[in-house]
Amino acid sequence: MVDQKPSLPSMHDFATWEPVLRLLLASNAERHGAPAVRVAGSIGRHGWSLALRRRLPPPGRAAQIEDMQDEFDAVKRVQSALEDAGINDISFTAEISATGKTTLHLLAPSPAVEPGIGNPHPGALILVEGSLPEPWRRLPDPMPGAVPAPSVDLALLEQTLRERLPDAIGATETEIAAAEARLGVMLPDELKVLYRVTRARWEDWGDDYEAAERESAAVGCELFSLDDLYIADASSRHCRWEFAAMEAVVTPPDAAVQGLVGSPGWIAFGDNGGGDRLAVDLTPGPHGHVGQIIMLSHEESVGAELLADCLTDLVLERPSEHHGSCHDDQPPAVARVNIASLRSVEAAAHPGLEVLSIGVWEDEPLSLARVIGLPRLRTLTAYPGTLADPLEIAKLTGLEFLELGPREWRVLLDAGAVPRSLSAAAIEVRGGEDPLPIVAIANELLALWDRPRILQSVIEGNLGPVA
Repeated sequence: MVDQKPSLPSMHDFATWEPVLRLLLASNAERHGAPAVRVAGSIGRHGWSLALRRRLPPPGRAAQIEDMQDEFDAVKRVQSALEDAGINDISFTAEISATGKTTLHLLAPSPAVEPGIGNPHPGALILVEGSLPEPWRRLPDPMPGAVPAPSVDLALLEQTLRERLPDAIGATETEIAAAEARLGVMLPDELKVLYRVTRARWEDWGDDYEAAERESAAVGCELFSLDDLYIADASSRHCRWEFAAMEAVVTPPDAAVQGLVGSPGWIAFGDNGGGDRLAVDLTPGPHGHVGQIIMLSHEESVGAELLADCLTDLVLERPSEHHGSCHDDQPPAVARVNIASLRSVEAAAHPGLEVLSIGVWEDEPLSLARVIGLPRLRTLTAYPGTLADPLEIAKLTGLEFLELGPREWRVLLDAGAVPRSLSAAAIEVRGGEDPLPIVAIANELLALWDRPRILQSVIEGNLGPVA
């Protein structure tokens, strides 16, 4: 007799979703006396976002896994169905009547739509396949006069490292050449000196677990092995479209480091122990040195901090002599108009403006007349209800990203006035709005660019009378 494996839950079986829906219904404080209740959420293979009121643990005890076991079990059932269907994440909304009759809408992911953050609404709509925000397309400006720092001292660097790491195993010339071939760039001389002293491979340390600490202390960072060196170009700094579109690349005339997302001349070789990457900079700013050492913060998406004028200085702990200005005298490329920042669109307008964000606003809606015709304006985001005339957007011919509320998008769609220059778009949603109308607008926008839509499927079932 052949043992039969239990069948996996199917994504389109109501029973798969019933435990999740019951938990959401129990957490909905407005369900009593209402003819129907709407619940929504999103579940992925590695996380979920559900508006649940979790039970408080007894006084004096921290929350335990068993306090949320019913939630874990309900979500796991859906996650198993996701895995079986080959889907990473899915959003849903359901309407539950007083009798328990339930209509569940599943919103399948589209390759043209980024997932929402903590809600079932769609994230950024990628209207042009493979498109990137302008800062992620920016390459370094040439600096033909840039030279290495005068403090570079290859002999001193090697002597210091060998004194600090007498037992280290260095890389061979063949291994260094292989790393250069993989990266597609010649390693600077200081970096070659470093790896000739130590190739920083875990297997070389054997059972000496303190060897890594000694090496970090000797070099000034957690050193990558030759095999782990990488080019810290823009693609290495991933950022969601709606956030990346709000950034701007700015390099002041006295800067040592170009204010880039990434550069083909940034060779990442280490970590500071907190997730920030150290790199050799071969494309410095106007007042920088070729081969200077910079740090790319894991909390920021643009720019880098100068740590040392060269690797020799980093190892010898010599501070940089560069002292740039603390700020640029030019008006900001990114301007925010709201109750706490700029108080008018006029105050934000100037020829170098790239990003205009209109946030929470308590006065009369604003006109965009003063930013029409600005040559570099590429991003506009406007909180729902803040624009006096959304059709003014049609005159902003250089926009590549636009984020508006549902009503403003409806005006543009009905008038056939959605800017065709857009590469991506987003719908600003307040609170717990029903996802279905938002998805409908998203699909209309995707259709204008003939992009894959968000597919919907409907499942009906019954949870029994709602108490």
